[in-house]
Amino acid sequence: MISEQRFDPRISHCEIRIEVEEKPLQSALVIKRVMDVVGSALLLFLLSPLLGLLAFLVAVCDGLPMIYRRRVLGKNGEFNAFKFRTMKPNADAILYGDPMLRAEFERNFKLKNDPRVTSIGAWLRKLSLDELPQLFNVFLGQMSFVGPRMFTGDELEKYGPHGALVLSVKPGLTGYWQVNGRQNVSYEERVKMDVYYIEHWHLLLDLKILLLTPLKVMQREGAF
Repeated sequence: MISEQRFDPRISHCEIRIEVEEKPLQSALVIKRVMDVVGSALLLFLLSPLLGLLAFLVAVCDGLPMIYRRRVLGKNGEFNAFKFRTMKPNADAILYGDPMLRAEFERNFKLKNDPRVTSIGAWLRKLSLDELPQLFNVFLGQMSFVGPRMFTGDELEKYGPHGALVLSVKPGLTGYWQVNGRQNVSYEERVKMDVYYIEHWHLLLDLKILLLTPLKVMQREGAF
């Protein structure tokens, strides 16, 4: 603590201020990680029957594989984000075979009326149940409960000068964007929301987002 330090004219006031501010920040990050580990482990245990049922339904209705590994960028490089598979096996052929569909996808990296999505996949997406396997990513430390929206390498250019900032933290299972419009906002607005979250992050903000997420899921706001 500063009160225990002797005055040293070689140390600037700026350096002292940074030292003081970094300590509570590091403590908050430790708390955030503990919440991620304990919370994800508990939810994986409690939701294991539901996870098993959903995996069974995907397999019965649409075949294997049950899990889709989406390659995304994170704080420590690329990793596989787990989701229940919601698309048809020939999803890429459908997308690249339709120029208008591909143009829409390249604008927002999302399709509102996506012909690639299976019937059970549409239901899973509406309730955000397809993202439950990402609890494993949270437990493994690749993601956090709350963070910026995950994105692929192809989307990085959309973030422009903010790319490095967004990649300095873990992507979230939920986040500021998910409780403020989700797919109803433009990609540019998504980027602004991610930047705002990072620059104004604190534990109470995470708690607020976590409390709002179930309500937004039930309202199905911007979910498709």
